This record gives sequence, C-alpha cells and structure tokens, in this order.
Amino acid sequence: MALEKAIGINFKDRNLLKQSVVHRSYLNEHPSFPLNHNERLEFLGDAVLELSVTEYLYNSYPETPEGDLTSWRASLVNAKMLSSIANELGVEAYMHLSKGESKDKNSKARQYILANAIEAVIGAIYLDQGFIAAKKFVMENIVCKLEGILSGKLYLDPKSKFQEKAQEVHGITPHYKVLSESGPDHAKVFEVGLFLSEELVSKGRGTSKQEAQVDAAQKGIRKKGW
Repeated sequence: MALEKAIGINFKDRNLLKQSVVHRSYLNEHPSFPLNHNERLEFLGDAVLELSVTEYLYNSYPETPEGDLTSWRASLVNAKMLSSIANELGVEAYMHLSKGESKDKNSKARQYILANAIEAVIGAIYLDQGFIAAKKFVMENIVCKLEGILSGKLYLDPKSKFQEKAQEVHGITPHYKVLSESGPDHAKVFEVGLFLSEELVSKGRGTSKQEAQVDAAQKGIRKKGW
C-alpha cells in the first residue's frame, strides 16, 4: 500500500490506515463504502499525540517551567504544523474526500482536514502496533520540529505567542471562554472570548473551539501590537 511507504510503517490491519484518511464528506457521496470516516481515529490519535509530546518535553527539559512546555507543545500539535507534516508525507494524495472538498485546495478547511488526518494516522498506528510505534512516528515526524520552533525558524502558533507575550508583559496567563454556539451539530460555529483576568481582549469565530481560539489569539495579537 503506497500510504504505508509514505509514512514508513507496514500495517497488520491495512483497513485501519485506509480509514484514517476517509473524510466524513466522502461517505455522504459513497454510502456503500466499506469503512467508516476517520473521526474516531482522530479522537484517539489526538490523545496519543498529546501524551507522546508531553512525555518527551517533561523528560527532556526538567528545568523548564510548565508555561513554556505548554507553549512548545501547542506549537508542535497545532493544525498548521500538523497539516505541514501531512504535506511533507504526501498524505493529501491518499485522502478520500467529497467532490466539493477535493476542489477546496489551499483553504483553512483543507488545513484542518489534513491535520485531523495526521491525528487519525497516529490513532491507527496505536491500534495496530501499540503506543511505542505511535510514539516513534510522533518523534520522527513531529517532535523533530521542536528545534526549529525554539530557534525561531518555524511557526509559533498564535495561542502560544499570545500567552508568551501576556505572561511577559502583564504577568497573566490568558484563558478562553465559549461565548456562543450556533448552527446544526454537523456545522456548528463557535464564538470564543480571549480574556486576561476579567478583560475581554478579543473574540474569535470558527467551526471548532480550537479554530475559534486561534482566531481570537490572532486578533488579540493585532490589538495588542504584539
């Protein structure tokens, strides 16, 4: 299977890997497709990714405060980073997408689809070969980007950037609160507020809480001139 070669792992159950690249939209057009979409694998892979990165940072940087470790982790596991890794591995070529989604290249929505697919691939590896193999994939493809982040050569996600500056300038750790939700369950839109203590700095919108938080952080950075 070509995707196995792309990610460097041979699966015992190839259907797990195939499912990891099936977007929900594809099943709407192909209801007889034998596999489910990748959202459950994404849910699992997200947790495996978070634990793998957290464990590495905790063990490798024993003198680094929690706030910095949180910021570094966010920069490694955000959608922009994961989608760039998906592009490096060529995952997009193997995605099962609806005709509409297939045409929607280079959009923010495609970025999130690819990021979610990487998490689903991690979930598939975990189910097929266990935590050690999944962690190895995370180390070789994601944690390896940390040096570039720390040297300033790679992207620092807006949430991390805002948190760093807020702690530096105000001595406050920002927090986010969902202000409203609208739309049906399959197409919800979230509005999130970014706060410094009781001060509402900015509001962000997105189709997930994470996307809305990133939007709020970007607006907060512009508003503060950071």
